[in-house]
Amino acid sequence: MTSPASAAAAASGPADPDNAGGAAVALVTLGCARNDVDSEELAARLERGGYRLVDEPAEADAVVVNTCGFVETAKKDSVDTLLAAAELPPARGGKERKVVAVGCMAERYGRELATALPEADAVLGFDDYPDIAARVGSVLAGDEQPAAHRPADRRRLLPLTPVQRADHASVVVPGHTAGATEPDLPVGIGPASGPRAVRRRLGSGPMAPIKLASGCDRRCSFCAIPAFRGAFVSRRPSEVLDDARWLGREGVRELFLVSENTTSYGKDLGDLRLLETLLPEIAEVDGIDRVRVSYLQPAEMRPGLLDALTSTPGVAPYFDLSFQHASGPVLRRMRRFGDSDRFLALLEEVRRRAQLAGVRSNVIVGFPGETEADLDVLCDFLSAARLDVTGVFGYSDEDGTEAETLDGHLDADEVRARAEHVSALVEELVAQRAEERVGEQVSVLVESVTAGVVEGRAAHQGPDVDGSTTLDVAGHPFSDGVQPQVGDLLAAVVVASEGADLIAQVAAP
Repeated sequence: MTSPASAAAAASGPADPDNAGGAAVALVTLGCARNDVDSEELAARLERGGYRLVDEPAEADAVVVNTCGFVETAKKDSVDTLLAAAELPPARGGKERKVVAVGCMAERYGRELATALPEADAVLGFDDYPDIAARVGSVLAGDEQPAAHRPADRRRLLPLTPVQRADHASVVVPGHTAGATEPDLPVGIGPASGPRAVRRRLGSGPMAPIKLASGCDRRCSFCAIPAFRGAFVSRRPSEVLDDARWLGREGVRELFLVSENTTSYGKDLGDLRLLETLLPEIAEVDGIDRVRVSYLQPAEMRPGLLDALTSTPGVAPYFDLSFQHASGPVLRRMRRFGDSDRFLALLEEVRRRAQLAGVRSNVIVGFPGETEADLDVLCDFLSAARLDVTGVFGYSDEDGTEAETLDGHLDADEVRARAEHVSALVEELVAQRAEERVGEQVSVLVESVTAGVVEGRAAHQGPDVDGSTTLDVAGHPFSDGVQPQVGDLLAAVVVASEGADLIAQVAAP
């Protein structure tokens, strides 16, 4: 997903003499909601340095691309976006437009990316984030190109024992940058007081992601993320709540709690049950109507967390469960736990507590050593699981991962064929699950009103990837001329479905 930064609405911060005279910067964000939060930190720091944030890369003196380095397709998208920015016509006054790569791909490959992509004027790592305004200023001024960083395993920057990581001030963790020592933050960069992340909202929608933690301590054999995102670090509850209160004042109605592994929240703070106590506090923040939690590890689910996610007022009964597969042998080669029976038992527990809960997941098809029997187990599991949405990924080697060295690699054509087979099954199953929801009462957060078409998301639909709900407002008081507004939370009854998308009739007030 690509989202150019919105223009800043509030006053800029103190001008930085190195920012080339109030230059314009466009931020382009690729990848996940965690990257969205990181971009808002970068935006705040750039604006505080005196830069103007603009929507369109073509209007910018510098384009900062927050790259994704998760899988091969995401890396290709990042490279294509950098090249597209470099090929734009000259900037204001015929000056050369500068292109800066940041984010996961830049952090992961560093000098290698800089060498392979000379079109990028700078390739910056996470350690450059606190000084991003000065780095961009140096590029714009035509100074010597900032040296691309040397990639390293960021897990080694913090103690091995989680509870010893509480003081990570010397390590840059994107999205955790404290602003307590920066009292002169401009209007609109918040929150206004207390320890918090420096952040500028990009866009004005009624949903906003909020970081609970960064990094991951798991060692899944296919995943490179921990190596370049680092060890698991929780944000303190007070910082999360400060962020939530600021977002509530900014007009946000739904908070999307994100991390690489949300079920581990609090373990480095000495309390693995901290999420269960924090959720009710976040849900009570003024202005916030719905809280949604993402990326739950099935092996780390516990009864108390199930209860909190299904019985806390204001918390959506939404389960983003990272199954990845259902065959026990394949999961062990992935260095993961569970199997089809255990996963189905977990889903039964979820639905016993909240019958209408939303459940989504991702699966990897064609993992080294996967047999036809393993594939059948996965398909049987998906048929029984009744998931609302399932992302299907064909396996591909990731640099530096254990899976790269495993035996039993399947031919690329075979991986593609298996992925297409599972994708076709999932498409049918997702449509069936949506059809099952016809007749259900849903609460829809309105996200757009365009030419009379009102669209939003129900509680079981996460942002961007879980489908949407179109509202039929005919016969409702809205039809008398008062249209629903973006940010309204409306009760409705599902009357039809198309794929994962729903059509719902707005209920009488």
